[in-house]
Amino acid sequence: MTVSAKVMEQSPKSVHTILVSQPKPERSPYYELEKEYDLQIDWRPFIHVEGVSGKDFRKTRIKPDEYSAIILTSKNAIDHFFRVCEELRIKMSQDTKYFCLSEAIANYLQKFIVYRKRKVFVGKRTIMDLAPALKKHKAKEKFLLPCSNLGSKAVSNFLDENDFDWKDAMMYETVSSDLSDLSDVTYDVLVFFSPLGIQSLYDNFPDFKQNDTRIAVFGNSTSAAVEKRGLTINIKAPAPGIRSMTGALEEYLRRSNPS
Repeated sequence: MTVSAKVMEQSPKSVHTILVSQPKPERSPYYELEKEYDLQIDWRPFIHVEGVSGKDFRKTRIKPDEYSAIILTSKNAIDHFFRVCEELRIKMSQDTKYFCLSEAIANYLQKFIVYRKRKVFVGKRTIMDLAPALKKHKAKEKFLLPCSNLGSKAVSNFLDENDFDWKDAMMYETVSSDLSDLSDVTYDVLVFFSPLGIQSLYDNFPDFKQNDTRIAVFGNSTSAAVEKRGLTINIKAPAPGIRSMTGALEEYLRRSNPS
């Protein structure tokens, strides 16, 4: 199918099955939709994180213990930073400073360090929240940014623009999951939240044809990835008056599955 991505269908076909390309949560408004509209909603991560082995990381010639400050942007970054250190038998100094993008990340850090013996700086959500603390320590510290193959563009740009002494260190990768067991399974709706989910779809099924399958997307970057593949967007969030994917699905289901 080769059409521009667009939201369409005034009187859509009914929906009975939905596949959400994420891990299944314990609680979710999706479960309410499932009951209200008598749906089968399945959950399957289309992407997952794999750690870079200590052996492969050693080839980068980056030595974490040569850096006095570590910038942590996610729980994955924490997990793989300390995993690599353990594999390489590196022990970080008790004087190491840790700059955490959010309170949740800082709390998670306590699994790996004795919190009171370290200096930890915490932001609210973005790198700009940490900017005052980072700039205060800019002159004396050498910064390391553990990251994935996707990098951390906002953080990297900030460090470059402000002339920090820093280095990024790829310690984990976001890769496509194996979905081969779904080769003979069809769903009325596929729900995507990132361009990587679309990439995974085609990594697993290079000859994928949309046919009657509805595509639901969240975010502009995901929409762009769908458009690049020539697929049709049937359900999109956010949209005027709709902030969540479940809200967008419910608006569509009111038309496709009227009571």
